[in-house]
Amino acid sequence: MTTTIHAYRAGLLRFDEAGQALFDSDGLLLTAADTTLAHRPQRILACGAYAALQNQVPEGVPIQHWPDKVIGPGFVDLHVHYPQIDVIGSPAEGLLPWLEHYTFPQETRFADAGHAQALAQVFLDELQRHGVTTALAFATSHPVAVDAVCTAALARRMRLITGLCLMDQHAPDGLRNPPSTPDSNDATERSLIDSEVLIQRWHARERLGYAITPRFVPTCSEAQLRGAGELAARYSSVWVQSHVSENRDEIAWVRQLHPQARSYLDVYHQFGLVRPRSVYAHGIYLDDTDRLLLREQGSAIAVSPTSNLFLGSGLFDFDAAQRSGHLHGLASDVGGGTSFSPFATMRAAYFTARMTLESQGGKPKAGLQLAPSRLWWLHTAGAAQALGLDGVVGNLQVGAEADFLVLNPQAIPLLARRTQAAQTLEEWLFACIILGDDRMIEQVVYA
Repeated sequence: MTTTIHAYRAGLLRFDEAGQALFDSDGLLLTAADTTLAHRPQRILACGAYAALQNQVPEGVPIQHWPDKVIGPGFVDLHVHYPQIDVIGSPAEGLLPWLEHYTFPQETRFADAGHAQALAQVFLDELQRHGVTTALAFATSHPVAVDAVCTAALARRMRLITGLCLMDQHAPDGLRNPPSTPDSNDATERSLIDSEVLIQRWHARERLGYAITPRFVPTCSEAQLRGAGELAARYSSVWVQSHVSENRDEIAWVRQLHPQARSYLDVYHQFGLVRPRSVYAHGIYLDDTDRLLLREQGSAIAVSPTSNLFLGSGLFDFDAAQRSGHLHGLASDVGGGTSFSPFATMRAAYFTARMTLESQGGKPKAGLQLAPSRLWWLHTAGAAQALGLDGVVGNLQVGAEADFLVLNPQAIPLLARRTQAAQTLEEWLFACIILGDDRMIEQVVYA
């Protein structure tokens, strides 16, 4: 075995097993890769204070030193739509009109492989520019769109999870899952066959993963949901992603379509789609029974605060989520979300949590969810935990894949002033959340 070791010295931000932030003002990160095995990711060999670890640097290994910079874990985006780059900032009265007038027309264009390939590169460029090294992403209902983004991510060695969007009803021509032949009616069967082919092609291929992807309940027939659940049972290591309880009009539509279901989430549960590695975006209007189901099944909510605010959908209850103990993490939800930036997402999550506590008569500073380190954790190690990838990505710990960022708190003049004046780590993190943007991401390193 031939091992290549890299050594990096800078400030070091990471989290302990309890999710508490740890910081070394002068830290050392050692990574190692077995170069005899193709496509084996670099893993973290050691991380901590430079003074304690410097003797572990093998003789002859140069140390890449970034004075006044901070090494931190790559961000994890728990829910994002790669085909929606060109609909960011499109005005609409709410979710359903926004889908009808902007999103669905744009997504029909991804039947063209060339368009899908071009937008896949733009999408991954934006993730990288903003320091996102792992993403759970929607594609469209076109297999070529899945192939395009997986091929592009594979070339970058980026950890990406995605899948064919299942929608065999209540969707426009060109976006509904197509039948196998023009004169057949087997669109549902075709979508499930295509999904299985894509699972076999892409799932667990290097750093890629596959997600069975019902768009949301109204666009999926019972037969399609049932088939998706059967696929999820057959391929237990794949993910499931969809939307739940985002908008009151959407919830009323689901109630019309499935009057026998106890709740929107219960529809998915009836078809075997609420289980470990299931991630549902939004979850604004969950009740305690839904939250208990999520916790018992090991399923997660991808909280999308910029999207929730932009579309006027509502405020996610961070306090209730934390009390119930179900998995949840932060997500951009581009293009309903207004930015790829994790800093924008963390800011919006902070504002949401403050507003929710105020509306419930709580004290503005009450609740662990308001702590800057908690917000940062929810977009890194916490989001990785929601994906079932804790210990793999989202943190700097021994044995994890070596995705990391080099952060420059001096890149923005006002941010430089605020971080220099910070008396505690929480103050430093909060200044970055409130004032940071992509200029702070000096370098992105993929494992």
